Amino acid sequence: MTAATQGGGTDGTIFHSDRGSEYTSEAYNTLCDHLGVVQSMGRVGSALDNAAAESFNSLIKVEYIHRRRFATRTEARLKAATWITGFYNPRRRHSAAGGLPPEEFEQNISEARKRHGQKYQAA
Repeated sequence: MTAATQGGGTDGTIFHSDRGSEYTSEAYNTLCDHLGVVQSMGRVGSALDNAAAESFNSLIKVEYIHRRRFATRTEARLKAATWITGFYNPRRRHSAAGGLPPEEFEQNISEARKRHGQKYQAA
């Protein structure tokens, strides 16, 4: 999704995940290498390593999914993705980001890192 929304600009992006088979596969590792994405994985048996992802999963269920009915799983996936890209990332304010939406917060961090010569950004 980062490649699609940022016009392919993923070099140095860090993607954090658990150690699920889809994220540890050779094909996924090759794709990340090709895109310049740095893989980061939580420790085995440490739920706290994925606290941010778990918090997001809870939030999307409470704020979006449980408030609607979907005719199919495909519709649910499409509408959830649209909510993320059309509301959550560009407009929903986050207290952990100083009251900024994620896209604005990431842009500020990216600009600050460019000024200070740092390469990596959060996914």
